[in-house]
Amino acid sequence: MTQPWLHIVGIGEDGMDGLTPATRAVVEAAEIIIGGDRHHELSSAVTADRVAWPSPFDALIDQLQSYKGKRVVVLATGDPLWFSVGARIGRAIDPGEITYHPQLSAFQLTAARMGWSLADVETLTVHGRPVEQMIAFIQPDQRLIILTTGEDTPAQIAQFLAQRGFGQSKMTVLAAMGGEKEQRFDGTAATWDHTVPAFNTLAVECIAAPDAALLPRVPGLSDDLFQSDGTMTKQEVRAATVAKLMPMRGALLWDIGTGCGSVAIEWMRAARYARATGIEPRADRRAMAAANALALGAPKLELIDGEAPAALDGLDAPDAIFIGGGLTDEVFETAWKNLRPLGRLVANAVTLESEADLIALHAKHGGQLAKIHVHRADPVGRLTGWRPFMPVTQWSLVKR
Repeated sequence: MTQPWLHIVGIGEDGMDGLTPATRAVVEAAEIIIGGDRHHELSSAVTADRVAWPSPFDALIDQLQSYKGKRVVVLATGDPLWFSVGARIGRAIDPGEITYHPQLSAFQLTAARMGWSLADVETLTVHGRPVEQMIAFIQPDQRLIILTTGEDTPAQIAQFLAQRGFGQSKMTVLAAMGGEKEQRFDGTAATWDHTVPAFNTLAVECIAAPDAALLPRVPGLSDDLFQSDGTMTKQEVRAATVAKLMPMRGALLWDIGTGCGSVAIEWMRAARYARATGIEPRADRRAMAAANALALGAPKLELIDGEAPAALDGLDAPDAIFIGGGLTDEVFETAWKNLRPLGRLVANAVTLESEADLIALHAKHGGQLAKIHVHRADPVGRLTGWRPFMPVTQWSLVKR
């Protein structure tokens, strides 16, 4: 049976005094303690060999493995398995070799300071990640608790809120929670001007103005929200397309012929940590897709210069594939071969030739065919009439 040799200990601003007696004994008995400068300061009374976080950080796993057989403690802030180093270590080292010692997290402390039910709050981190990813969570009456990446993060988020009509949103920055130097800063997004400590946690109560932008995480954002040269999957068809792709937590989408990125972005917004790789040969469209991804809260959209099927070589196997144009037998076969079991494939066609290809592939592989007709009401002189879009033939199937 595997015996734990590595202890990952959450520590707060109250340092060793805040640990349970059993956890404190583990830290005091350590031969090696690994952590950041702040963690070492919080446990400075303990005699042990002190090791700083390695650079690059990925070297941490090899370094930890080299200490096996010794009494090793990794210090982390709060709960080491909640947006913290413990999860990264646990993916690389057998969990049976690790003992976790959680402390109150910044989320729990912030919720307590704000009097919020943590079950009703979105908990996010932008620490070491693109701040823009929080944009997807800006909703009327939504409460957010965000682990920030530095002293400038609250001001950046205040700007995102104000630009989208949420300038009256209430913001609170908390720093050094649970310690003697705990600080609190309150304000609104529109007038935020505080200088805050670099290590802080942000609480936001989103308040929408009557003209605020409504950006739901369900697919079907307005076409006007995307930069485009006109060749994009339109709102109604996009909603149906993403629904068939079935976004799921952490799942990967290949968006072949991504254009302005509308489908990939909606996919990423629809499920937490959903990933997408857009394949697009035109530089101008990749630039639009990158700008749209930043503006709409999907900054981690990966964009590849190339055409399928050649550009698909070497990519991580996807959980879903969207082909918005350029479907050929070769593209389908390559995509289908790489698609993971239970993966979803959706292809849309607007021309007679591409529709014929879809019908032939459907006859060979099965799945579901649908034709989507969209009409929007537009002015006709002083009156109003229905203006049709080109009908879209959609083929979808699941890999069994």
